[in-house]
Amino acid sequence: MNQSDSQQMMIDRFAGWGQNQPSVRAMLLTSSRTVPNGVVDVLSDYDVILVTTDIQPYHAHRGWLSDFGRVLTLYRDPILPEGGFETSGYIVQYEEGLKIDFTLWPVAYMRQIVDADQLPAELDAGYLVLLDKYNLTSGLRPPSYQAYIPTPPTETQYQEAIEVFFLDTIYMAKYLWREDMVAAKHMLDHFIKHEHLIPMLTWHFEITRHWTVKPSLFGRRLKHWLRPDLWDKLAVTYTGFDLQANWTALFDTIDLYRLTAIEVGENLGYAYPHDLEQRVQAYIQKIRHLDR
Repeated sequence: MNQSDSQQMMIDRFAGWGQNQPSVRAMLLTSSRTVPNGVVDVLSDYDVILVTTDIQPYHAHRGWLSDFGRVLTLYRDPILPEGGFETSGYIVQYEEGLKIDFTLWPVAYMRQIVDADQLPAELDAGYLVLLDKYNLTSGLRPPSYQAYIPTPPTETQYQEAIEVFFLDTIYMAKYLWREDMVAAKHMLDHFIKHEHLIPMLTWHFEITRHWTVKPSLFGRRLKHWLRPDLWDKLAVTYTGFDLQANWTALFDTIDLYRLTAIEVGENLGYAYPHDLEQRVQAYIQKIRHLDR
């Protein structure tokens, strides 16, 4: 069975289930399965919004989740305000391999969205109505598919991003000098790479694709979007627990960040702060060679 047939079977299953739930008034599918040319595979999940007269029973009792299979493990969101209404949800992994992210919305919140001037990002990124018993979604605006696509940074945003990147490289240098490897690895692989380097790499590939790409979380599919030489340079920044290897990884990360940031700046008309980098590099070397 191909992915299209499998997805249609699940859509029919969702709609049939919702039809038999008196309090469920509408169901919508969102995320990658509703985006034109979205990439899905056998492990891709289903993101389903349940629009119900009362979210409390679905939040308080988990039994209904078993209607879709044997639950392996799950996470339940707390009830949180959204648009002035209580919302919640479940992330559910089933033993058979199915994964469903359920979002619980009250009917009144759906009506508010229909009446609003623009869609919330979750729907504007793409949606498909699976079930609508009372035409609640009939006035829903079509998605633009532009939500979550980055826009070019301002010069201030560009310069501040670089400055914070170099601030965190100093933190890592201190952790390495102290041989505090858990903290150093967290700083390198989480903050320096995922909070700073990957956003700069994202600006880089957005420029080449005219700001049309919706990036995935955690750097997923980054290899697909990055220029091959940049991907190869990123790969060598990952290492194990060895102290000297992590010093090397830090400097390799700085080299890649510089290369990427310079090219981004040239395309946007912003100057890369070479003087800042030189002063930070000198300070890092000073830390590295401190006496113990």
